[in-house]
Amino acid sequence: MHELIEALTSGGPVVTDGAWGTQLQARGLKPGECPDAWNLTHPDRVEEVGRAYVEAGSQVILTNTFGAHRFMLARHGLADRVEEINRAGVEISRLAAAGRARVFASVGPSGVMLMMGQVAPGELQEAFAQQTRAMAAAGADGIVIETMGDLAEAKLAVAAARETGLPVVACMTFDSGKHRDRTMMGVTPEEAAEQLTEAGADVIGSNCGQGIEGFVALCGRLKSATDRPIWIKANAGLPQVVDGQTVYSQTPEDFASHVPPLVEAGASFIGGCCGTNPDFIRAIAAELVRGE
Repeated sequence: MHELIEALTSGGPVVTDGAWGTQLQARGLKPGECPDAWNLTHPDRVEEVGRAYVEAGSQVILTNTFGAHRFMLARHGLADRVEEINRAGVEISRLAAAGRARVFASVGPSGVMLMMGQVAPGELQEAFAQQTRAMAAAGADGIVIETMGDLAEAKLAVAAARETGLPVVACMTFDSGKHRDRTMMGVTPEEAAEQLTEAGADVIGSNCGQGIEGFVALCGRLKSATDRPIWIKANAGLPQVVDGQTVYSQTPEDFASHVPPLVEAGASFIGGCCGTNPDFIRAIAAELVRGE
């Protein structure tokens, strides 16, 4: 186990952060606008998001870099600014953390399909390497590969991130199949955990895709197939569209009520994904204190 991960988890479950996209939207990010570009155009508002999570109790916060690799940035005419946007994202979260939390840089899916031949494996790995090198150079404490549906892509991202020497978290999204326990490619939690462990990830996990109720079983299945710590970031329930707006109805208190069974199932890192906010992180932290 990477020494930083060992140090973080030695005192019990670690509180991570919540959603970033919806928090940026609350601060003015428009539909279709590039969230990662806000690292350059609205750094103060991005920093507000990270600082709010730290103040709510996050011990690890992420960065506003989920789509900051060349494939996603190219959609906004920003493919030539990969290094600049990723460096800024890490620097902003470090300012927000102010030494009170660790900063793990976020890497999301490329948006291109390996299995369809839209990109060669080597080209995709190099795109992730370009992104993660910039993150490491800016002072990230770790790298989180998240919301992955394609295990082959996730493994390429892990290989790229490992070149930095930073601890690597690898998370798949399980939102398919009769029991919502498969990735979009049909991969099970056990298969994902085994292969990501073999690929060299320091932490294995799952985020997004469904509400926290479904993550207890997912967590246990991931834990059964690896000796690595488990990272869990669930949505605030399933979204509903109300008056044209996407709404998550779960309350922070209800969300946090599932934390004890998550811990029992083996979760070492717990936070939130879509629909969550600092109130959810505050509730998670309070629940963990009660469980000590």
